[in-house]
Amino acid sequence: MAGKTMQAVQYGSYGGGATALKHVEVLVPSPKKDELLLKLEAASVNPIDWKIQKGILRPIMPSKFPFIPVTAVAGEVVELGSDVKNFKPGDKVVSMLEIKKGGGLAEYAVSSPNTTAQRPPEVSAADAAGLPIAASTALQALTNCGAKYDGSGNPFNILITAASGGVGHYAVQLAKLANFHVTATCGARNIDIVKSLGADEVLDYKTPEGASLKSPSGKKYDAVIHCTVGIEWSKFEPNLSERGMVIDITPSPGTILSSFLKKITFAKKKIVPLLNVIKEEDLRFLVGLMKEGKLKTLVDSSFPLSRAEEAWAKSMDGHATGKIIIQIGDGL
Repeated sequence: MAGKTMQAVQYGSYGGGATALKHVEVLVPSPKKDELLLKLEAASVNPIDWKIQKGILRPIMPSKFPFIPVTAVAGEVVELGSDVKNFKPGDKVVSMLEIKKGGGLAEYAVSSPNTTAQRPPEVSAADAAGLPIAASTALQALTNCGAKYDGSGNPFNILITAASGGVGHYAVQLAKLANFHVTATCGARNIDIVKSLGADEVLDYKTPEGASLKSPSGKKYDAVIHCTVGIEWSKFEPNLSERGMVIDITPSPGTILSSFLKKITFAKKKIVPLLNVIKEEDLRFLVGLMKEGKLKTLVDSSFPLSRAEEAWAKSMDGHATGKIIIQIGDGL
C-alpha cells in the first residue's frame, strides 16, 4: 500500500489534552518483515494514552513527535511481512500495538504477531478493542494473586476497587470465573451494573462503609485488585487476611518503595505493583471467553474517529463506566 494515505489523529508535543489532538492525512505505514498491517475497525482509549501525552514517561515515550496515540485495537489483516506465518490477509484480529510507536487513532496501523490474536465472528471489533490493555491487566492481576480458571484454584475473598471502570469491570467477571468471592467498590449509580457482572457485595465508595473498605459480611480479603488511586495502605491493611496482598495496577513511586520495604522486612501482608506485559496467549484466552459468552465489554460510549477528541476528554474525566470506544472505518 505504498504511497496510499489515511486519516489519523495525532499530537505534536507533550500536554494540551484533547484540544491538542489534530486530524491529519498521513501515509499508510508499511509493515516490516515481522509485522502485520491492520485495517482498523475499533480502538479503545485507556488512561495510559493521555498519561503519555502528559509526559509521565518522558523522554522515553513517545519515541518521536508528531505521535499517533492509542495501542488497544481491533481490525483486519491486510498485509503481511515476509516472516509472518500464522496470519493471512482477511483475518479478523485484536491487537496491542507497540506502546512507544502507538498508531491506534488511524485507519491503518502496524502490529506484532506476538501481541495479536485471531478474533472470531462472535466477537465484535468494539468489544475486542477493550481486551489488550484493560482486560489483560485484570487477568494478570488476578493471576498474580492465584486465580485459576480450570477449577483447581482456591476460593479466595477478593476486593476490587473502581469495579465499574475499564479494568475493574473485567476484573469482577474474571474473578467470578475463578470462583472468588468478590466485594467491589463503585459509585452509587453503578451498583446494579457491578452486581449484574457477578459481584457478591458492592460498596458505594462515597459512603462511610465504602470508604472503610470493610466487607459487609465481615470477610477479610486474601487479595485486593486496586484499580483506582488515592487510597492509603492504612485503609487496606486491617481488611486483609494474614497473608493478604494488594495488587496495584497503577503503582506510584511510593507504591514501589512500599513494596520493596515489605519485601526486605518479610512482611506477611504485601503491596505488589503490577507491570502488565501483553501476551498473545492472554489475548487468545480472553477472546475465547468472550466467544463463549463468559466475558463481556461494557461500552460506556462510542465515537467515530472524527470525534476522537471527545473520547479523549471523556477518558481524562475519569468517570466512564466500562470502556470508551472509537469506531474506525468499517467499524462505523
